[in-house]
Amino acid sequence: MKVVEAEIVTSAVKPHQYPELNVPEIALAGRSNVGKSSFINKMINRRNLARTSQKPGKTQTLNFYLINQELCFVDVPGYGYAKVSKADREAWGRMIETYFLEREPLRGAILIVDMRHEPTKDDIAMYDWFKHFEIPVIVIATKADKIPKGKRQKHLKQVKVTLNMDPDDVLLSFSAETGEGKDAVWQSIKKLVY
Repeated sequence: MKVVEAEIVTSAVKPHQYPELNVPEIALAGRSNVGKSSFINKMINRRNLARTSQKPGKTQTLNFYLINQELCFVDVPGYGYAKVSKADREAWGRMIETYFLEREPLRGAILIVDMRHEPTKDDIAMYDWFKHFEIPVIVIATKADKIPKGKRQKHLKQVKVTLNMDPDDVLLSFSAETGEGKDAVWQSIKKLVY
């Protein structure tokens, strides 16, 4: 997909704050600091529309990014960050659950994991949650540029096995540094959306 325009439309915590855009939405989930913002920026050809941070737990709202007036990425708060209070974590959990279960334009989710490491318990729980609620999911193993080409298949297999992935679900390697995998991700998104 050729991205000619992209903008952040709004940040929301409650349904009445969600934008009425009348376009399909794809939600992005992943551990804090896994590189969701870098993923968004690379996919939409912007250096820093989505704010990247060295500090995990920075995204605390649902951030809606409108792309070409025809699709919306929704960045949800990252999970698994220990320094966030239990009350905050529970509030985030409710906010995210409400969005995923009640948002009509939602067409699917992208679960971003770090290719360098085995998926965490939180990654597994998130994947299982999507499967339980029958939310279509694409798994993106990011930071591919940090793994030698000859070892990538082994790392992808580890992701597949650890998540106990449904054979019909898509798993793609991606690098926000080099753009590797970008076209394949757009192809998979198009299949979910159209």
